[in-house]
Amino acid sequence: MTGRNLRLRRLRRATHALSGLNPGVKRGAQPKVVALGGGMGLSASLTALRRITGDLTAVVTVADDGGSSGRLREELGVLPPGDLRKALAALCGDDAWGQTWSRVIQHRFQSQGELHEHAVGNLLIVALWEQLGDHVQALDLVGKLLGAHGRVLPMSAVPLELQALVRGHDPARPDEVQTVRGQATVALTPGEVQSVHLVPHDPPAVPEAVAAVLDADWVVLGPGSWFSSVIPHLLVPELLDALIVTRARRVLSLNLAPQPGETDGFSPQRHLEVLGRHAPKLALDVVLADEAAVPDRDSLVDAAQRFGAAVELGPVASPDRGPVHDPELLAAAYDRIFRMHGRIGPWR
Repeated sequence: MTGRNLRLRRLRRATHALSGLNPGVKRGAQPKVVALGGGMGLSASLTALRRITGDLTAVVTVADDGGSSGRLREELGVLPPGDLRKALAALCGDDAWGQTWSRVIQHRFQSQGELHEHAVGNLLIVALWEQLGDHVQALDLVGKLLGAHGRVLPMSAVPLELQALVRGHDPARPDEVQTVRGQATVALTPGEVQSVHLVPHDPPAVPEAVAAVLDADWVVLGPGSWFSSVIPHLLVPELLDALIVTRARRVLSLNLAPQPGETDGFSPQRHLEVLGRHAPKLALDVVLADEAAVPDRDSLVDAAQRFGAAVELGPVASPDRGPVHDPELLAAAYDRIFRMHGRIGPWR
């Protein structure tokens, strides 16, 4: 057995011993954690974080324009529900109830008609939005139905369009910089993304999301699609202001590998550099990365120091499923960071 695999086994055993593995069990005061992102990256963080705290809020990007979400957005003029649905599924418990409802809301219809590839959870969320006329109240109600171990909020109450300046989006003109519109297109561009912005340029933040960030003990940003899921939160002025002034500690969780198209060829430190270009006033406390995904630790440390952050390296990737975060290892890493960095909160 290799040294890395031995450490993985030890960390798995240690994670099982964490007092927060079942956040449904009251343990007294717990850290208030807010996780920002979208898609599968945010789901990975939430699946880990619900193991170590019962006071968890997800703030989710709402710029998706592809698939079932894009169709519902275009037809009904609603927020794209897909990333919100994925976050709710990630917060479902490991018991029979939680896992059943997680599968149900993630289920996609297969047909030759209009329902093809629509996700059940997307339809449920949109139906409640139309019934209640309140995005937050509807999502809270879905979470209650699922028994979700946390709360899910959209970062803004208006549908957003992601636009990017991309060099070489057209392979026939590799040096030309052009504006690429739509999250789905940006995520798959063969060119080099220079920067991203939102339309409208100054979207209003959901007040509950701002309040959660200001009241948090820890804010977790990432992992996820860097330009289409992580950075968009920094482009909502009220949300960025909250991230800058909050007394919470801030941890940035890096991806395990570059994303084909969007961040192809990016080093870990390059991810930090583009984040800093979009939010130069943002400070961080900790940058978390998988030790095997960082070939140049010194360069990452230098990049993190520009944010005022320490670097934490540790095995957080699944040892046998490719570049995918292991929920238990990621939970152990977050728990270690919460205990060892900055203020020791009242939950300890």
